[in-house]
Amino acid sequence: MASSLLPFLLYSLILQSNCVVAQTKSTIAIGDSYTAQTSSSPWLLSPSGEFAFGFLALKDTADLFLLSIWYAKISDKTVVWYANRDSPAPKGSKVKLHANDGLVLTYPNGDGLWNTTEVISDGVFRGVFIDTGNFVLENANSKSVWETFKFPSDILLPSQVVEKGGKLSSRLKETNFSKGRFELLLQGNGDLVMHSINLPSGYANQDDYYLSNTNGDTTSSAGTQLVFDRSGFCAPKAFIEEQCKKACMEDCLCSVAIFREGNSCWKKKLPLSNGRFDVTLGSKAFLKVRKDNTSLVPTIPIIVNKNNNRQTLVLVGSVLLSGSAILNVAFIVAICVCISVIFQYKKKLRSASKSGTFVEIESNLRCFTYEELEEATNGFDKELGRGAFGIVYEGVINTSSKTRVAVKKLSSFLMDQGHREFRNELNSIGLTHHKNLVRLLGFCERGSERLLVYEYMSNGTLASFLFNVVEEQKPSWKVRLEIAIGVARGLVYLHEECITGIIHCDIKPQNILLDDYFNARISDFGLAEMLNMNQSKTNTGIKGTRGYVVLEWFKNLPINAKVDVYSYGVVLLEIITLRRCVLEMDQEDEEKAILTDWAYDCYKEGSVDALVEGDNEALEDKEKLEKLVMIAIWCVQEDPYLRPTMRNVLHMLEESLCFLRKDSSSAW
Repeated sequence: MASSLLPFLLYSLILQSNCVVAQTKSTIAIGDSYTAQTSSSPWLLSPSGEFAFGFLALKDTADLFLLSIWYAKISDKTVVWYANRDSPAPKGSKVKLHANDGLVLTYPNGDGLWNTTEVISDGVFRGVFIDTGNFVLENANSKSVWETFKFPSDILLPSQVVEKGGKLSSRLKETNFSKGRFELLLQGNGDLVMHSINLPSGYANQDDYYLSNTNGDTTSSAGTQLVFDRSGFCAPKAFIEEQCKKACMEDCLCSVAIFREGNSCWKKKLPLSNGRFDVTLGSKAFLKVRKDNTSLVPTIPIIVNKNNNRQTLVLVGSVLLSGSAILNVAFIVAICVCISVIFQYKKKLRSASKSGTFVEIESNLRCFTYEELEEATNGFDKELGRGAFGIVYEGVINTSSKTRVAVKKLSSFLMDQGHREFRNELNSIGLTHHKNLVRLLGFCERGSERLLVYEYMSNGTLASFLFNVVEEQKPSWKVRLEIAIGVARGLVYLHEECITGIIHCDIKPQNILLDDYFNARISDFGLAEMLNMNQSKTNTGIKGTRGYVVLEWFKNLPINAKVDVYSYGVVLLEIITLRRCVLEMDQEDEEKAILTDWAYDCYKEGSVDALVEGDNEALEDKEKLEKLVMIAIWCVQEDPYLRPTMRNVLHMLEESLCFLRKDSSSAW
């Protein structure tokens, strides 16, 4: 019996031996190739089996692969090098060793995807995978002609050496190996520095973070693994105060630099949070303020024809000049008449205010007494909400019938304008009328007290509608899209269609109310006009709310309607995702903390589904979802010139959401 089993046992041992040989293959010859077919399949193993080289499947997909090196003996397969970081290889792609070109990675159809051709000056004889995790291409004399250690990705392994000019680039995120926002570079003078990168241009900001200063030509990881994280890290070298200021000036992402005793410089980007005043720290803060309006750099690759407006003016001028003299004269006379009518109308309003004439005649606003509003609100008892401009109370006005109203009691420290200026501004606001604006019904003045009376909105704020919901009762996707287009219509009216153009300056979900039918109604749209530029809660020139405030405020640039466009883009992303624009996140989810950044990352990666995870209605409408995210990203560009106007935004929304006009029961 034992003798009959002997051949079987020997055969089994031979098979096992062959398997071991196959699994520990660490050398390849010219012509050897490997195809991406299964998830995480190694082509080669280092002699000790510590490292694997081959195709590693990307997380959340079984059909895209990285040609990479990873730790083979740990379960999470930590990647230490990868070739095709920006172009994942689809299933069926093949890598092959060539005598002249070295490693060549091709798509399933044979088109080139990545290769080592440009860096190989001598022929290749074989490829060797060694225990340090380094894959080396050797010539016939066993001399290295190319190796992965010379081209690190975002990790340095023990014994790996970086020569002058060598650099590492961070990942875009933990599971996305595309080039990220930071670059670690060993400069020619021996300084090891980290630059921030302007995506998608790839321009490296200069003199960011000094990590060390080496006196030799190379630096090594000295037996420890260095992981270059996507969020960046800062261990600055000695700075003097002027160097700290210069470092922030040359960094497009830097808005504030903190210079601390001990000669350290810490740079911060917007939005700023968790700041405090502490004299014991011995620190100075430098805030970057733009001196002029030149050299603005776009942050998102959306191409806009900068000559559109100029070309339009030239075209109109040509048409006028080429027409008959009579038509030109008639056109000019018509313009003059329109200007004269508007001028006389405004002059009439100012005269009425100066003479103390009751403004109700001109703007249909009612002048309430303080006692009337105190009685209407039951002694300002029921609070509906509060903000930077004041507190809002619910009330009931007794006219021919009882009318519910919202009474805003303006903060006294904000309102130091005189009677005449207050009345003039109220005339302008009172003359506005649009279905997507909350209507101002009246006002009250008593000493330093100033109150505004608005129509009551039964469904509260957009903030409550979006954020105070349970998972099982998410607001309807269709209703949210109707709200988005309603807010856009209201802003177009404020910017372009009312008698005096109004910039809101504080568009956010808390300032968008919902009526009985969930139509969006913008509120507080006149308060920005009534307040002087230096009157805000922070006693600076900056207006707005964290997360929605635009960079122009911090850069001392002229403010125009594009500040509302930026804020609208943020609100549109909140409407899409049902989450606030700024969140305190765990470290592992830090890429989602700033909604605009996360949305841009998802859009660039083609994974907008992640923005509406669990929202089945939105997921079923992916085409419109992608268009909406694109519109929002266009709105939140740093350069105000590259943002669209609200009218352009409205046109894009109407084209993308044309079904609303046909199917919605709401009045359009």
